Amino acid sequence: MKAICVTPSRGLEVREIPTPTVSEPGHVLVDMDASAINHGDKTFLKMPTVAGSALTVGRHEVWGASGSGKVVAVGAGVPKEYAGKHVAIYRSLSRTPESVGLWCERVQVPFVSCLILSDHVRPRDYCGSLVNVITAYAFLEEIAEAGHKGVIVTAGNSATGYAMASLARRRKLPAIFLVRNEVAREALCRLGVEDVIVTNEGFTDTLSTLSAERGTTAVFDGVGGDLLGRIVPNLPVNSTIYFYGFLGGFTPFSIQSQIFMMKNLTLRRFSNFDSRTVKEHDKLVSALKALEGVIDDPMFTTKMGQAFSYDQIEQAMAYESREGAKAVLVA
Repeated sequence: MKAICVTPSRGLEVREIPTPTVSEPGHVLVDMDASAINHGDKTFLKMPTVAGSALTVGRHEVWGASGSGKVVAVGAGVPKEYAGKHVAIYRSLSRTPESVGLWCERVQVPFVSCLILSDHVRPRDYCGSLVNVITAYAFLEEIAEAGHKGVIVTAGNSATGYAMASLARRRKLPAIFLVRNEVAREALCRLGVEDVIVTNEGFTDTLSTLSAERGTTAVFDGVGGDLLGRIVPNLPVNSTIYFYGFLGGFTPFSIQSQIFMMKNLTLRRFSNFDSRTVKEHDKLVSALKALEGVIDDPMFTTKMGQAFSYDQIEQAMAYESREGAKAVLVA
């Protein structure tokens, strides 16, 4: 079968690899429909030390962590309900030597890397979704255990921001979303999100008032840099900033020692892989089961851009969308 594999120099090339026919225990075989190219795919290929710790390549050096397809075989120990179902996959939820990356025609992954999709949804619409949905779920679980009663999301218009909005609303958890422009604000508001702030001049005054009213002491930061530096003085006392993404690039983040101490701030890294939701098998199974019941929420769908064949991998990796839509590899 055709697959996109990682070369020793961290490039990508199309190869022919053996097609798996028998599923290993605890694993499923999935005929792929589509795989989204996430921001992380490009980042991790440029940072091999990070990729090695977070996204192991697996069997045959096939790349790809997000996708969707149909289960065609299940191994011993896999719940029967997975057989024949369409699933969204985030391969990195469970990494094994038997796993095959998702940028190929048929993959083998642990069943706990898959979320069963509703029969009435189009599987391709979820080819990049599970990473964002499980991130939001795991994060909200973590801050609830830490005692936080509300959250500020800096990349409010991102796919993870949308997932956070849906899950926070279901939990009746106060949430404030920061976006870069009015178009992004209106898009969230049309979906019923109430507290959306455009990060233009003077927005910090609005944030200060609203965050105090809502008690949003957890910050999910996917941007970093200058934006984070601007909002820190306006956070409630006893806030915790959780670093997740780096859309702000290499712009440094700074904070005055006086503000840090007066606000009693905490700075922490958040990682899917280190969360209890993902690390503990039973919690992961429970999370996937809970998300099965709500995955048809439109806020969870993948924002898809142009579709590419495997032979067009160079064009697919170079694809950029102003609206944040993802390139999609179609098997």
